Amino acid sequence: MDSQLKKGMIEYCVLASLIDVDSYGYQIIKEIPSQIELTESTLYPILKRLENNKKVTTYSKIHNGRLRKYYHLTEIGLRSIENFLTEWNEVEAVHQYIKRSVKK
Repeated sequence: MDSQLKKGMIEYCVLASLIDVDSYGYQIIKEIPSQIELTESTLYPILKRLENNKKVTTYSKIHNGRLRKYYHLTEIGLRSIENFLTEWNEVEAVHQYIKRSVKK
């Protein structure tokens, strides 16, 4: 997958991974589709940006004697996903245009 296309989708993949359950960094990486090839060095700046934009909140919890930081999807984050899905229809229209152009 094209790196620029991936870059635009990573944030929404991270948000989507938090819809059903709060999670922590390593688990988020495991949840994201392998085609995205998400690494820790990419994930943590995204999580920080999402937190700054109030799309996620954080809390810490002890797990196996270690403090683990969990991320929680906020209402703003959920609305962001909903907006992305609405805008995806426009992306699909462009995709169909390109696809038709190639088949000529």
